[in-house]
Formats: sequence, structure tokens, C-alpha cells
Amino acid sequence: MNVGETRRAPWIVGVSGASGTPYAAAVLRALLDAGQSVDLVVSRASRLTLLDETGISFRDAHWRDDLREWLSLGADGKPGTFDVDITGMRHWSAGDLAAGPSSGSYPAKGMLIVPASTACVAGVALGLSKDLLQRAASVTLKEGRPLVVAVRETPLNGQTLRHMVTLDDAGATVLPASPAFYAGATHIQHLVDFVAGRALDAVGVPHRLYRRWEGELGGSRPA
Repeated sequence: MNVGETRRAPWIVGVSGASGTPYAAAVLRALLDAGQSVDLVVSRASRLTLLDETGISFRDAHWRDDLREWLSLGADGKPGTFDVDITGMRHWSAGDLAAGPSSGSYPAKGMLIVPASTACVAGVALGLSKDLLQRAASVTLKEGRPLVVAVRETPLNGQTLRHMVTLDDAGATVLPASPAFYAGATHIQHLVDFVAGRALDAVGVPHRLYRRWEGELGGSRPA
């Protein structure tokens, strides 16, 4: 690295097998819009969910084309809703345990798991590191970097709740994918963007995904 050259320091985004791929897409688009570098890890289970929810097959060998198609979709499934530049992105295979994010010396800013299944929550809480997503999350915790776990599951049993407390104790932000309505949502995309925006708030990345509460009752009503 030359003197004065800035080392790339990405946010790692992990996508697990829970329903909610539009949440992941919204987070990825917003990070890129904010000028952030992003490393993407898509678990094997999440590829099945993505195929079911969007009809898109996410393939390691063609990840750029598949990712562009995915991120162009609106939350309602309409293609071509968004025009996204993925130049700042890098993809790592979920089975690559020698990948950059598997090491604490890799210069990442932190990690967001969106959405996070209960299996993913358990794996990270127990430190299983069964794939790159879980390993990267464990590294994020041990290095004291921000980790957001956007749990997308209902109802939650006692075991999962205990795993969530373990993650909170370890320093992670447990962020249920719970849309709010005070922001004046009139479309499914608004609800998705609210959750994505709260995830980005947790790591301090600026965005304009939702209307913030300003203490004015009825402020979200159409004029």
C-alpha cells in the first residue's frame, strides 16, 4: 500500500436463511448509496429463500449479475425499481473459511446479519462458526466491532430468547425486523426501508430511508 493510500474497510453483510430478503437488499442499497464498501456473504440456506421469494438463483460464479438483478427489485417484486452500482462490493462464498472476513486482521468496520434466522442466532451465540457467515460474526464480536443481528422470526421460543440475550451480553445489537407505522408508510417498500434504516442507525451509517420522529403527533399524515 502506497503512502497516503486509504485501505478498503468494508461493512460485512451476512444474509441467512430466514424470510426477508427485501430487508437485505434495502440494507445493501443504502450502504452503497452512502459510499460504503461492502463484503457480502450469502448462506446456502438463504439462497433457497432468495429463490423462493424472488425467483433469482444466486450463484457464486455469476454473483455480480445475480446481485444486480436482486437489488433492482422493489419489495413488491417489481424488477427495475432500483438502479444500483455494485462497484464497491465484494462477494465471499459462504463455504470459504479462508476468506478475508474469517480473520480478525481483516480491516472490516463491522457486520450486519439481515435477516437472521433462529439457527443463525444460535450458531453465532454459541460460537459454532459452521460457515463463513457465523465465523465472520464471531470475529466481529471478538474484535469489538459493531454487530447487528436483525432477527426475522415469530414467535420466539425461550431457547432463542436466551441466545439473543447471549448476543446482547457479547456486545451485539439484537434488532428484530419490526416495521413501525409512525413514519407514514403507504407501500411495502416503506416498511422494509424502516427496518433497513434502523439497522443502519445502529452502526452509524447515514441514510434517508424513513421519516424520523420529531415529536409531532400526526406528522406522518399526508398533507
